[in-house]
Order: sequence, then structure tokens, then C-alpha cells
Amino acid sequence: MTNVNITNVRPDFALITKWVQTKAKVLDLGCADGTLLTHLHQTLGITGYGIEKDDANWLAALKNGVDVIQMNLEEGLSGFEDQSFDTVILSQTLQAMHNTESIVHEMLRVGREIIVTFPNFGYWRNRLQITLGNMPVSKSLPYQWYDTPNVHLCTINDFDHFCRQHNIQVIERKVITDGQDIHFLPNLLGNLAMYRLKRAA
Repeated sequence: MTNVNITNVRPDFALITKWVQTKAKVLDLGCADGTLLTHLHQTLGITGYGIEKDDANWLAALKNGVDVIQMNLEEGLSGFEDQSFDTVILSQTLQAMHNTESIVHEMLRVGREIIVTFPNFGYWRNRLQITLGNMPVSKSLPYQWYDTPNVHLCTINDFDHFCRQHNIQVIERKVITDGQDIHFLPNLLGNLAMYRLKRAA
């Protein structure tokens, strides 16, 4: 797989790379063709697995040399032991999960730290489209209402509340739009939310 400048195409991958330790053991949930795992292996020497349900993505990941397991995340991570990974990643897949609470708790069970990223439904462009009477369609939400896999869209405020309710510690949070950090009014001006989390003591 060609991996040159992948972080230019996916600035979220650059931030994820900063949050993963060298030589870490990583589990990437919904890994698609394994691009992120390949990048982390090449830059940090990580080991680990990807999990992917889609046939075409699973085959692509295999072809790219990624150790990938074909399974449905909605069924949990019962095949993995507690705290068996340094980092578990769910990148822009949370909104497509039916069992959101369950998968986050499973990630916290098998990983010492977890990384969750999702498109922020509170982003002003999404709000504007709804105000104009349409479901948002954008680079981060590219589907029409009738073909979207997304079932649980949320805002940054919603996810912050979720973490407080579920005793989850936010180690670090980044909010970006077009690769740029957003510090002012992140729930309004941020397009993509990125969280580094662990179970609170």
C-alpha cells in the first residue's frame, strides 16, 4: 500500500499517531483497508490487529498485509482478554454503531487507552443545513438520508456528557476543521472530534 503523505489526506491520522506509543499493541475497530494500521506500523513499529465486517474492505486489508479479523463489532469483543491492547481505536465509526454504549465499554475493557473520533453533528454547517430543511451532507457526512450507515450522530457536548455519565476519563480532546485545531466554540466550529480516553479511577 502506498502510504506516503497519508496524514496530509487524513489529518486525524496525524493526531492519532501522536497519541499512540512506539511499539504499542493496537486494535483498530472498523479498520477498512488497514491504512491507519499500516501507517502506525511504518512510523511507530506498532503491532496489532484490525477488525472489519465489510467483505471488500477485509480483503483489501489482507491484500495490504494487515492482520485483520472479519467480525461484526455489534457483537462485542468477547474474543479479546481484558487490557490486552495498549490502544484501541474507533475512527469515524462510532456514529454507525447501533450499540454505542456497549462498544465503548468493550474498548475500555480490552484497551488501556482508547481513541474515539467522530464527525461533530453540532458543526455550524450541519446546523445550517438542518435550519434550511435538509439533512446535512458534507465531506465528513457524505451520505444522503436514505443511504447513510449512520444511526447515532452526536455533538461534542453530547459525547462529553456521555463520558461524564459513564465514568470515562478524557485524557485529551482535539477538535479540528480541515486539519486545523479549533479551540474557540469547538461544538459550533469543529467538524471532527477526537478523544483519547481511559476508564476513570
